[in-house]
Amino acid sequence: MPPIKSTDTKIRVRIAPSPTGQLHFGTARTALFNFLFARANHGAFLVRIEDTDTERSKKEFEKDILDQLKWLGISWDEEPIRQSERKEIYQVYIKKLLEKDAAYYCFCQEEDLATIKADQISRGEAPKYSGHCQLIKPGLAKERIAKGEKSIIRLRVPEKSIEFEDLVKGKITYDASLFGDFVIAKSENEPIYNLAVVIDDFESKISHVIRGEDHISNTPKQIIIQHLLDFPRLQYLHLPLILNPDRSKMSKRKNITAIQDYRDDGFLKEALINFIAFLGWNPKTNTEIFSLEELIAGFSIKGIQKAGAVFNIVKLEWFNNYYIKHLPLEKLFELSKNYFPSTAQEEKIKKIINLQKDRVKKLSEFKTNSNFFFELPNYEGQLLKWKDSSNDTMLNNLQSVKSEFENIDSSEFNLINLKKIIDCLVVNSSTGEIYWPLRIALSGLKESPPPLEIAEILGKEESLLRIQQAIELASSL
Repeated sequence: MPPIKSTDTKIRVRIAPSPTGQLHFGTARTALFNFLFARANHGAFLVRIEDTDTERSKKEFEKDILDQLKWLGISWDEEPIRQSERKEIYQVYIKKLLEKDAAYYCFCQEEDLATIKADQISRGEAPKYSGHCQLIKPGLAKERIAKGEKSIIRLRVPEKSIEFEDLVKGKITYDASLFGDFVIAKSENEPIYNLAVVIDDFESKISHVIRGEDHISNTPKQIIIQHLLDFPRLQYLHLPLILNPDRSKMSKRKNITAIQDYRDDGFLKEALINFIAFLGWNPKTNTEIFSLEELIAGFSIKGIQKAGAVFNIVKLEWFNNYYIKHLPLEKLFELSKNYFPSTAQEEKIKKIINLQKDRVKKLSEFKTNSNFFFELPNYEGQLLKWKDSSNDTMLNNLQSVKSEFENIDSSEFNLINLKKIIDCLVVNSSTGEIYWPLRIALSGLKESPPPLEIAEILGKEESLLRIQQAIELASSL
């Protein structure tokens, strides 16, 4: 079955999500690779909404898919098409297949087919349709349909080998005789997946199909349909599966996969794009940080790997921390302000962001890591003690710090002046004995930013209030 040569050599690719759920990592990765391939080769990237499943397809899911792609920076070149609006087009091709006897009506009942399939499996045979309705004449089939009999439409599958060259995996061969005559439509204007895909790809002049390797078994079936409809053979590239660290397949049932969920949790689009690009692609350099423009410039299908791509959340968080650290403060404030109390002042939020940005892995951690700036958590008095120092030493040091802080004018209550004071106190004690109880007094936490940075953000009044509370707590030990 030799391919028919296309006269249109322009690269045209597509992403074809079903709006039965939110945009997830797998679809986003497929969209990104198609987009990069198109842009790198001056081609076109299209979006097709496969919404023929009327029960599960929802407009809100379609909106989410398109919105998330836009947010990620993955833009398309033509208006999205929807399969639900193309029934008249499908009908033309289904009739063509019926008229040339490449397809036929099947009246077999589902329960009978299930029984035959179970019997074939029990004998160790590949389950396939028996061909029971192959010889029914078209006229008789029409009469039976007119009388109300339920039917579907099957393709007459040639019993021969189907061979195609996957651009990543190399030559792949399937024995079409193992398929049997598979279903292509529920009626003359209701194609199912494999037929609709072939028609849409032809009508859209798609040149390359880039999709996950879970679709690879569909490819020979689609090639057969292409041949029977005199369509050109497309080029195929099947991306490796996205795997969990334990090598199991990443799935919506087991994992957080929706892009919106990661977005809500404070992952930046730059980090997601950078991370997703590395799920099955290697730039053949030691560079890990790529902007979208740099990915376009450096993308080549030669860098796509055959083995599964492991989803490593630690690596995603590393990317996100990198981009958080390198964002301008004004932009970081705009992206992060909703994670802070609505009553918080902008200046204070910016100071906290500037202090915490090197430590957070996602924007939502600004909230969890910074709550103590707005409400001091409860803590045990024993936590104020530094190692083996005595209660008296701890109490005296807190009182000394408080006295010195009281002597600073509120307008001078900043890191430079605070450090001068603490440096003087450390001379007569130790760094830990001064800094540790002050850290606990100001934050209530074992792990926090340095205490003087905290004090500067809290300001003189709040810092003194917290130190006094610590003194009272220490006095009761």
